[in-house]
Amino acid sequence: MLDRESKLEKKRVSILGCGWLGFPLAQRLQRDHITLETKGSTTSADKLASFQDHGIKGYLLDLTPGFSDEATLLHSFFDSDCLIVSLPPRQSKNEPGFYVQQIQAVAAEIKKSPIKEVILISSTGIYPELNRIVTEEDVLASEESAPSDMVAAENLLQSLRPDITVTILRLGGLMGYNRIPGKYVKGQKNMITGSIPVNYIHRDDAVGIIISILEQGLVNETFNIVSPLHPVRRDIYENSCSRFNWEAPTFAEPDISPDFKVISGEKFDSTYSYNFIFPDPLKFYYSLENEM
Repeated sequence: MLDRESKLEKKRVSILGCGWLGFPLAQRLQRDHITLETKGSTTSADKLASFQDHGIKGYLLDLTPGFSDEATLLHSFFDSDCLIVSLPPRQSKNEPGFYVQQIQAVAAEIKKSPIKEVILISSTGIYPELNRIVTEEDVLASEESAPSDMVAAENLLQSLRPDITVTILRLGGLMGYNRIPGKYVKGQKNMITGSIPVNYIHRDDAVGIIISILEQGLVNETFNIVSPLHPVRRDIYENSCSRFNWEAPTFAEPDISPDFKVISGEKFDSTYSYNFIFPDPLKFYYSLENEM
């Protein structure tokens, strides 16, 4: 277990991708005065005023898949001590290789910058359905995972070691606030996935964990980030639908048991000190409003 004084007090932190996760993270860093400076990038000019209102230095940056922005803007954004890369892979929305090219562009800028620490927000979607508990060691190479772009992206940033400390966080399904599981399945009939355990993480815990890692010190490792408990989908869907008076889905017994995976968070738990706000996905906080 790491036992260090806060490493953040005099650091400049840049967050590439201040979206649903990155913006609340930037807000928390700035609000609690635990960084020297907080920078955040967005692809939406409309968000820059909100960044400024929260004391976040905003940058309008576009990765399509390389940076299409002027060099002075990029130099200023990457002029930091620590970079958090929070770019959703969006495998279904982009051409194969798009995400890898984005990370290649990021790595190239890192090499030209004073950045010495990087956190990559990855996903437990990297793991195949192995019908058992899975750990970080279950996917190390592209051939071990269907979303090979995700593995390639992780490996690209890992190649910056040891000159730069790179911590990779494979987050479970991000939930909380206006991301409500029941919202996506309400009224559906005869679902056959009710017995599958979930691998969720509440956004508040994701933010808290990232800050804890920044404060306690990055290491050159990959960690799964999931809530400790893994209730089944049926319970999750019925629970969240009942909270908002939505029609719950119905379930049918499948002819063949569906494949599943249970993501282990043991490696993170044994490395860092962190107390979960929402250890049980059945007790996650939700709201119809997106509270950023």
